[in-house]
Amino acid sequence: MRIGIPREVKDGEARVGATPWMVEQLVSHGHEVLLEAGAGRGAGFADAAYVQRGARLVGTPQEVFDCPMVVKVKELQKVEFGRLRPETLIFGYQQLARDPELLDAVLAAGVTCLAYEGVTLPDGRRPMLAPMSAIAGLMASQIAAWALQWREGPLSGSGILLQGLAGAPPAQVLILGDGIAGEAAARSFLRQGCRVVVLGLEASLPGLRQRLGDGAGGDFETALSTVEELARRLPAADVVVGAIAIPGKLSPKLITRPMLRTMRPGSVLIDIGIDMGGIAETARQTKLSDPIYVEEGVLHYCVPNIPAQVPQTATQALTAATLPYILSVANHGLQAALQETPGLAEGLLVHGGHVVNRALAEDCGRPFAVPFPGPTH
Repeated sequence: MRIGIPREVKDGEARVGATPWMVEQLVSHGHEVLLEAGAGRGAGFADAAYVQRGARLVGTPQEVFDCPMVVKVKELQKVEFGRLRPETLIFGYQQLARDPELLDAVLAAGVTCLAYEGVTLPDGRRPMLAPMSAIAGLMASQIAAWALQWREGPLSGSGILLQGLAGAPPAQVLILGDGIAGEAAARSFLRQGCRVVVLGLEASLPGLRQRLGDGAGGDFETALSTVEELARRLPAADVVVGAIAIPGKLSPKLITRPMLRTMRPGSVLIDIGIDMGGIAETARQTKLSDPIYVEEGVLHYCVPNIPAQVPQTATQALTAATLPYILSVANHGLQAALQETPGLAEGLLVHGGHVVNRALAEDCGRPFAVPFPGPTH
């Protein structure tokens, strides 16, 4: 199979769909890899490194999008819509549920969309979303430390140091969600000496407490995630981290505008799940070149590609997770791979001009179609 690796064009996006090592693995299985020149530069991978591992360098993105399979990172951007060709398989993060224009474009083009974020193993794990969730969670404390700083103008934080000092208390952090991103965020803030509260599910909170250590010097606490508990905790929070994701579904809107008004001026909301709509009524996507805005006195950081700020680490972690699935499709074809590879069928969103994922169809009000007969759906 010819596999194309484009240069990402989303604002601030420096990750790339394949490392040179991954190219070598694909080529060793008999596949041809076309790489758009400069695609890996932002992640620290020179064109020459890809060529040495067997890639063919091409000068235009269209040459990449003419391949039967295109492996990328972030969802298609408007400038890429015109490059789509019928029956091309686009493998990457798709985010179709929150963007009707993007969904219309891929349906009209007749492409197949396999979503990294949708692949779900029988035990509920999402192997290609997990590493990026962990990175986003770990980076939350860095983002919060920056956003909380005082600055001239309306985008000023409250001027709180995360760690605090003698006579000045540390920041109080409220994390919504006890999954991979939430746990990683909790770890990162606890290392900074913050007072951390995690709101989560009754079934999973005991495991989280055990992994993080009960008490943690009195600065770590968990509570059941309810509307009442959230409303009670918000006024005391210097930082709120939204880390809730439901496979294939838009994020629930847990924080209403009236609830947001109870937070202190200059406090910070970091909505990690903004790529699926975010957990606040006031949340809207921002970009790395212009990451924050203020609503009701609260700084909102709603960047959908947080891991792009550490592109080398993120690309290496992502491709280690994606390679087995890409190889499965390239080696066996789409239909056979869906039947033979656990969890892959859950990532198939669009095929042949139809929505073929039930959750996506429900969220977007589109008709659902079965792409292939048999046990995959």
